[in-house]
Amino acid sequence: MPPTNYVLIDFENIQPKNLEILKKHPFNILVFVGENQVRIPFEMASALQEFGKEARYIKISGNGPNALDFHIACYLGQLSSEDKDGYYHIVSKDTGFDPLVKHLRSKKIRVNRVNDLAEIPILRISNTTDNDEKINAIVKNLAGRGQSRPRKIKTLSNTINSLFTKKLEENELATVINNLKAKKYITVNQENVSYNLPKNL
Repeated sequence: MPPTNYVLIDFENIQPKNLEILKKHPFNILVFVGENQVRIPFEMASALQEFGKEARYIKISGNGPNALDFHIACYLGQLSSEDKDGYYHIVSKDTGFDPLVKHLRSKKIRVNRVNDLAEIPILRISNTTDNDEKINAIVKNLAGRGQSRPRKIKTLSNTINSLFTKKLEENELATVINNLKAKKYITVNQENVSYNLPKNL
């Protein structure tokens, strides 16, 4: 079973209009709503309703400049302790989350912050048709894993496959891995994989 992707939306900061792009993957959606936000646009409510029990609103208690951010941080900690294999995506333009993201990544928690749902790695990779774009997106994903990158060719193949909506055929997967080797992003010695990934992506 593929890992679950958790989407934590900072609704005070951003109101996504493209929720339908989440439908092809196992997503769990949490929409954090400020105490003074009393209206949800119909389009948003209708789109979210289609996800059934996989989506919910969380109305926060109290006001303050960072009240909603602290709620997201709290839920992120709770969810990641319950599901260590999950992927966590904070949807917000608030760069104040970035130090938290960096800290959690150092604890081997797979988390990132995106400005838009379309930037979520699994969606960006699934939607690319251009081969170079695909390779760049995979490299970015691997770079973001830090020390928890796959060390065996079989695990790397499974990891790459999990990034795509439709499972890749054996020959497609082999082409991707050969491209990574040709561009010197990976070196394969028997079954072992080592990496030479760019630091700034």
